[in-house]
Amino acid sequence: MKFIKLFVVISFAFCTLGYGQHTVSKQVSTFTIEATQLQTQKKIWVYLPKNYSETTLDYPVFYMQDAQNLFDAKTSYAGEWQIDEYLDSLTNQNVIIIGIEHGNEKRMEELTPFPHDTYGGGKADMYLDFIINTLKPQIDATYRTLKDPKDTTIFGSSLGGLLSFYAVIKHPEIFGNAGVFSPSFWFSNAIFDLVSKSEISQSSRFYFLSGSNESETMVPDQQKMVALLLEKGVPGHHIKSTIIEGGQHNEALWRDHFPEAYQWIIKN
Repeated sequence: MKFIKLFVVISFAFCTLGYGQHTVSKQVSTFTIEATQLQTQKKIWVYLPKNYSETTLDYPVFYMQDAQNLFDAKTSYAGEWQIDEYLDSLTNQNVIIIGIEHGNEKRMEELTPFPHDTYGGGKADMYLDFIINTLKPQIDATYRTLKDPKDTTIFGSSLGGLLSFYAVIKHPEIFGNAGVFSPSFWFSNAIFDLVSKSEISQSSRFYFLSGSNESETMVPDQQKMVALLLEKGVPGHHIKSTIIEGGQHNEALWRDHFPEAYQWIIKN
């Protein structure tokens, strides 16, 4: 547990140091948008399918946290997820990926729903307000997107996993699916209280992933949350809970298992 907390607290202070040469696909572009809710600007990464310009199709959208680590080894902290390489390898690419860069030293406060006595935080509602009321309208106006919640996924790891889970609980009218990798449920027990007291949408779907070598609480917390969702009436086939034996709290775990999560979300 001490390692996980240390990783969360200090690792992203060094995220912009880079991890090699640029590896980003030509399918990826970036733009900057004003995030008035957070009193900052956000750099957004966009992955479009290779045949996007050749079709008139509308596409489901994944909103993913920590964009610096998703597409490019140069901008990643400790290796990228290789999402663009994976999607480029598929015969049928039927998704738009929107990567939202984290706020460096403000990452913790942006991605946490509740404050921690030691680490602070607790501004996730402002961050989600930015996504819902500023970013998503621009994405929907610019690209051919499917706008139904069942076609809108929010995805992240560690604090980003916590944020993504929280988003589906609080805003099921926007986000129908959550990719929840190594979620930092340890940050505050209030997340369990929120689920216990909330009406959980029966159509929401959750893909959980954790590694057995992350911390002593990671797997038990995931299992506790899955059990709680089932108690709240979420159908069992709307939950996928994966535990990787020997998996550690790092980009390699999340990169290696993104394809399985992606396929489960897209196909279900």
